[in-house]
This record gives sequence, structure tokens and C-alpha cells, in this order.
Amino acid sequence: MCAYSNEDILKYVHARGSYFHPSHNLYCILDESYANMEPFKEIVPFLKESRICKVLTEKHKCYESHVRTFWSSARYDEKEKMIYSAVKTKDEKKKDIDLEVKFTVGDVRRVLDLKDKDEDPIIIPERLCKGFWFCMGYTRHVNDKYIKSRFCRPYKCLVHCVVHALSHRKGAYDETSDYIMNIIACLVLNRPYNISQGIFNHLIDNIRGEKYILYPRFIQMLLDDQVPNLPKDPTDELKLHHMDSETLKRLDKYKGLKPEQEPRYKGKIGKTKKVDYVAPEDDQWRHAESNSEDETDKLKDMVEEVKILV
Repeated sequence: MCAYSNEDILKYVHARGSYFHPSHNLYCILDESYANMEPFKEIVPFLKESRICKVLTEKHKCYESHVRTFWSSARYDEKEKMIYSAVKTKDEKKKDIDLEVKFTVGDVRRVLDLKDKDEDPIIIPERLCKGFWFCMGYTRHVNDKYIKSRFCRPYKCLVHCVVHALSHRKGAYDETSDYIMNIIACLVLNRPYNISQGIFNHLIDNIRGEKYILYPRFIQMLLDDQVPNLPKDPTDELKLHHMDSETLKRLDKYKGLKPEQEPRYKGKIGKTKKVDYVAPEDDQWRHAESNSEDETDKLKDMVEEVKILV
């Protein structure tokens, strides 16, 4: 992944119409033998076996005209719980036509293979989530913003992958939103979580807002599922800055920290350690008999807020 300045990115995306960020909704590399993967290889098997493996690794090409057409005409029907839009294709006489597409949260779940259910929660207790993050070795204060660079390398890679592949953000990728915190906690603790509904909610919010070019890779996957023979011009491919060896090289560094200040890897936890791990009861982030450190002291100053996940 080439290193582009923010100025270069802004020039590129604004010149092409509706805003999109080329580091948003990327696919990730999950190969222990890949160049510069050595510091992160402890987390790779877990990600490959996780229920988000497809959304992390699907190398699905995006076509700018199709994604932009989708967002320019997208609307949400509250009564039907359905997103409607259109794509441009050709009829049997090779004439250009507009074809309606529509999908529900169930289509998102099926196409992205997320293996969740309608009844699964889309929010978990904040104390559970923060306790879990400290269990992963997080080094900042309980009320600070959550920054991926304050994790040891394997968990830093985990957060990086989920943020860039699944987050609705269009920048500030070092910060981690509540939505992404919830996903990671539930994946590692083997708790149910409705990722599909979270993605669908962000699609709806985008329709009602600025219509930023959100989730271009996922949108193209949904369009191709409904219209398999969409015309595709190689010159129309939307170029995203997917993970590569240069990404991993940068991820290996801790800017502004001396080597002795870098977060240390304390070992695997939860489902990263045991495939058949059973989630603790009563909204706890570790079992009572666990030999891991007690995070209670780090949570004593926690200011709990009622939040809308963003």
C-alpha cells in the first residue's frame, strides 16, 4: 500500500465527485508466510477461522460507476426495511437501461457470510467491552479514546484489520469506534453480535446523510449478487489501498514510543487461544478461574456513558 499524504487523497477523491476514502473498506492479508507478517502471525489463525473471514479477505473488485450510481439513487423504505437503488446495465439489444436493485439486512448477512442472527445484540455493556480491552493489554486510561497503537503487535493487527475492512469511518483510522470495539470483543469472547445489522444501519444513515461512497467493496458484492452480468470496464475500477507488505511494515512501528515503552504481548486470550472457547456469563470479559490479570483497578475511574454506536 503506497503512502499517500492526506492532501493527495483529498485531491484525488474530491476530483472524482462524491467523496470516498481509498483506505476505507479494504481487504486484508491473512497469510503467515507473507512478507513482514512475522510480528503479527499469532493472530492470523484466529482471523482466518473467524466469522468475518470473508469480509476481511474477499478480493472483490469495485467499479466506480456502479458504486456511485448506487449511492446517487439509493433510498430506504422504513416500512419494508428495504434499501432500493439502481444500476446501469444493458438489455438483450445492448441498450443501456437502469435496473432496480433492493436488499435487506438478510441479504447483507448472506452475501457477506457473517453468520449472525436478527435477534443478536448490536450493543454490549461498555464495562464489558473496556474490561476486555484491558485484558488484551491496552495501555491507555479507561476514559481515553481507543487507539490501536496502544496494543501489542498481534492485537494491533487485529484492530487494524477490523477497522479498515468493517468500519464506516472515512479517516482517523488509528481511533477505534464503539461499534468496532463491540465487534472485536464479541469475536474474541465468542459472544453473539449482529454485525450485519450494524452495517445495514450505517448504510441507512449514509442514505439519510451526505451519501459518502460508503462500503464500496460490500456494495459491489451485493450488486454482483443480484446482477451477475453487470458490464465492467477495467478502466472503471475503483482503486483502494488494500493491505500489503508496506502496510505491515508501518504497522510494526510505534511512533513516538521507545522500544521499552511498546505494549507487550501477554499471550492469546479467549477464542484466539481456544477454538471452542465459551463466553463468560453475567457480562464478564474473563472467567473467574482465569489466571489473567485483574482489570478491576483500571476500570475504577470509568465514566460510563449512554452512547449511540458510531
